[in-house]
Amino acid sequence: MRGGARAPEPKTWSGSADFPLDAFLALPLTARIATAGPTVRPVWFLWEGEAFWILTGQWSWLPRHVAKEPSVALVVDECDLNTGRVRQVIARGRGELLPFDVPRGRRKLSRYLGPDESRWDPRFVRYLHGDHERSDTRWLRVRPERLTAKDLSFRVRPGDPDPRADAPSQVIGGLTPSPPGS
Repeated sequence: MRGGARAPEPKTWSGSADFPLDAFLALPLTARIATAGPTVRPVWFLWEGEAFWILTGQWSWLPRHVAKEPSVALVVDECDLNTGRVRQVIARGRGELLPFDVPRGRRKLSRYLGPDESRWDPRFVRYLHGDHERSDTRWLRVRPERLTAKDLSFRVRPGDPDPRADAPSQVIGGLTPSPPGS
């Protein structure tokens, strides 16, 4: 393509998740997103419509990095050494800056701060009720072109139950799941 732009890659999600992907991505975990530069930063996100939604604006370099080079990578993971639960989702795709909408903003912030806005720090309330045009509040949407979800959990002590036993596999992208641990 002209000007060094690359054609979008087809969406190629790996065959299956070793755990319920949507339930995992509904947890209030912090993701790390990487942009060209390279720059890596922690972000809160909303997983909705097979896309990651990240709140951004003039306070961040993220929109400028993505406008210049939209290729991004993102990882969401958890590691609990007491229980042996280790799960990760790694995604790669192109970031797209979109106008902010309050209903999605409320869904995202409620995941991390709870449903009662009166208990939120005022800066988060301003995201929902402030002047979005003046603050340039926007969404960064990342629709994964590649996504891998792995359960790397382990038994803490011999004889402990397998921490993966309570997490059935979930199909990603309509592909056949593989048994846990395969």
